[in-house]
Amino acid sequence: MSDNEAPPPTIRNAYQEDIIRILVATDNHIGYLERDPIRGQDSINTFKEILQLAVKHDVDMILLGGDLFHENRPSRDCLYQVMALLREYTLGDKPVQLELLSNPDDGRAAGYSFPAVNYEDPNLNVAIPVFSIHGNHDDPQGAGPEGALCALDVLSVSGLINYMGKFDLPLSSASNPNPGESDSGISIRPVLLRKGQTRLGLYGVGNVKDARMHFELRSNRVRMYMPSDKEEWFNVLVVHQNRVPHPPTPAVPEGLFDDCIDLVVWGHEHDCRIVPEPVAGRPYHVTQPGSSVATSLGEGEGLEKHVALLQIHNKEFELKPLPLRTVRPFMLGDIFLAEVAEEEGFDVTDQIAVGKFLRGRVNALIDQANQLWDERNAHAVEEGEEELPRMLPLVRLKVDTTNVPAMSNPIRFGQEFTGRIANPRDVLSFHRSKARSAASRTATSADQPELSIDDPDLTTSEKLAKVRVQTLVQEYLAAQELQVLGEAGMNEAIRMFVEKDDGWAIQTHVSSALRALMKGVQENGEVDEEELDDVLVKLKEQHNQEYLEKAKVGKTAKGKGKEKASATADSDADSMLMDVDGGEEDGSDFDEPPPPPKKKKAAPAKKAAPAKKGRGKKAVVSESEEVIELDEDDDEEEDEVPPKVTKKTNRAAVLSQPAKKAPAKKTTTAKGKASSSGQGTLSFAPSGRSSTRAAATRAKGKMANVVEVDSD
Repeated sequence: MSDNEAPPPTIRNAYQEDIIRILVATDNHIGYLERDPIRGQDSINTFKEILQLAVKHDVDMILLGGDLFHENRPSRDCLYQVMALLREYTLGDKPVQLELLSNPDDGRAAGYSFPAVNYEDPNLNVAIPVFSIHGNHDDPQGAGPEGALCALDVLSVSGLINYMGKFDLPLSSASNPNPGESDSGISIRPVLLRKGQTRLGLYGVGNVKDARMHFELRSNRVRMYMPSDKEEWFNVLVVHQNRVPHPPTPAVPEGLFDDCIDLVVWGHEHDCRIVPEPVAGRPYHVTQPGSSVATSLGEGEGLEKHVALLQIHNKEFELKPLPLRTVRPFMLGDIFLAEVAEEEGFDVTDQIAVGKFLRGRVNALIDQANQLWDERNAHAVEEGEEELPRMLPLVRLKVDTTNVPAMSNPIRFGQEFTGRIANPRDVLSFHRSKARSAASRTATSADQPELSIDDPDLTTSEKLAKVRVQTLVQEYLAAQELQVLGEAGMNEAIRMFVEKDDGWAIQTHVSSALRALMKGVQENGEVDEEELDDVLVKLKEQHNQEYLEKAKVGKTAKGKGKEKASATADSDADSMLMDVDGGEEDGSDFDEPPPPPKKKKAAPAKKAAPAKKGRGKKAVVSESEEVIELDEDDDEEEDEVPPKVTKKTNRAAVLSQPAKKAPAKKTTTAKGKASSSGQGTLSFAPSGRSSTRAAATRAKGKMANVVEVDSD
């Protein structure tokens, strides 16, 4: 520590019965690269270690700062493993020492009787309560009967975590700010806890767009509901925002929060700055635990990963970093190839010499990573921990190829290190400095191809009307001159990713295309390296043509079930108009069921006859219309052809239909949501109680004794 740095906060002369012990972690990103055979379980293994640390240090609670999941809709495997771990390590007979002083119904699921805080539920045995906000990866989405939901809502109603920091931002108040109205800005309601003489206020703010959050703070539209004696409470604010600018995304200044805050737990930033840092001109500190798994191969991820053991006594606190041992060591190198070639005396045009030099640098990074792992392991053994087997390291060598005419294939280069590093496919990263020659700029013009909507003669409204996702993808891919993957298959995979929200469509297509190419190369026998490019080009063209023929056959087969194929040709190519044209949206996440046997199509000019009693409606599934099949009589012979009644509907309606023998039902009215209070006062339960479990529930009947809490 330098002479100018202030000493870290510490606790002096504390009673152990009054100390609140919290394990703090952020950005777990469970599910990151879950399909990777080497790194697929890294995030869940580290989350398990975090929960084990909570049990080992006998904490009173766990505080998570957002991005528990890497995907907004985590896979079943991710949910299963997270729920199993939370049940294994956070449920039990250990009594919770934290007394809930705020209303246990704040944040409760509308329409249900169980409290929002899980250890206040008499039906649950919670040993270590977990409090969490959402991040930008697992934020609430959707507009169903229950409002926007996320994976944390599922964990919350299951009684495994306590989800806080969720709120609805008004759509119109930002443009016409009026702080006097109850629906303006952001309102933060705390979770108030007490252990002995120490009182803790938890204020959670889930991820908001950084520009919006900056606006709300600058406009003084962030209202924090605090007890009247707020100076007697230790107040912790948990946020998940950009702390430093990441152009073009702005940052949220760390000095705009309320002076009554004592500690800010900052999520979203992945580099570990876990030691509390004072904020200039403000009385509070900021701790940034960082991520528990590396989701990129940048400089910030190279720092050692930690979680924090936070101890609070009255208005004092201290924070102890706890290193995570299940995180892979990461080594990052950076070289300027032209300068190194001049120093080492080899020619940059000699691919063999360049490859030999790069292999030597990568081997040196691997040795450094293994040495770092052994040092950390030895230190942990000295502290009484068990020795862990060595993990394959992450290695990234950034190579500046400015003034270098050509480079070898980085993927082929990385295959030499399979079994020695965890990321052989992206061990090399080629880049050029910004000061490039005109020839270099021309060579990279494919990154920004000229598209049809770039016509300067078109107005903005005309460009918006002309936008077609499928057309843009085709034009962009055509400009890339793909050498291995066919444009048609990539176009369809991207369309499935955009329109169907299929997160694995692109990866699945790339994997299948690569397998087909490898099979085709093997069928050609032994191929010289000079002829390999020609063979790949031929195979790519062959597979692309086969894909187009299959797509044409499939489209023709689907078109037989349409009433007017020509009328829907434009809508098939226009994914942006699905929400507008005639209610024929197909935005479901489920795949289409296979079409039943086709019947003769009725004449377009005639209307379909109404269904007779006892007859079923045969479904005809096409790209734009779907028909619901409702069987009302099982005794009807299968040979009889019932009249067809078409009904336009979307996929959600089809999936919501009841089983056979049941008539179609209209969607019931959505449940009413609890209206947000516009008052600046909260009533909290009395503090004097003999039992810590289910205390707030018993306090509901004592409404005469309340503590008035004002908002800032």
